[in-house]
Amino acid sequence: MVFSSLVFIWIFLPIIFFGYFLIQDNFKNIFLLIGSLVFYAWGEPKYVCLMISSILINYIIGLFIDKYDDKRKLFLLLGVIVNIGLLGFYKYYNFIIDIVNIFLGKKFDSLEVVLPIGISFFTFQCMSYIVDLYRGTYMAQKNIIHLALYISFFPQLIAGPIV
Repeated sequence: MVFSSLVFIWIFLPIIFFGYFLIQDNFKNIFLLIGSLVFYAWGEPKYVCLMISSILINYIIGLFIDKYDDKRKLFLLLGVIVNIGLLGFYKYYNFIIDIVNIFLGKKFDSLEVVLPIGISFFTFQCMSYIVDLYRGTYMAQKNIIHLALYISFFPQLIAGPIV
């Protein structure tokens, strides 16, 4: 969904805006999270599972960084590898296969990998979270809804490099 689309301006935004003020305080973040996931799914619904998986993985890694002080660096490294691997696969897999085929004279098959909308932005949000935990800037977020909203919040998700 694009910010300038009629669906966003006349349907999505009013529902989110007024719904936020009508919902009880303890459900506001859940409402915003659902709205953000709907916003993301508008472009390609199947990649919502990818975003949710990324959130879950980084949530768990964040808890491990917070809990196991002696292995913080190991969990940070694991988190960075997972996040960069995810991003690298979706952005560069076919490019790397094409380069390997050219230089080695092989014919490895490319995959039909479609770049998910905003993958760079939510992946870097995830990495900023685990790096901040590693540095001790913040404590791990125990509430997965809060972390998921931090990573997927719709105005921030498509703001991109401006953030």
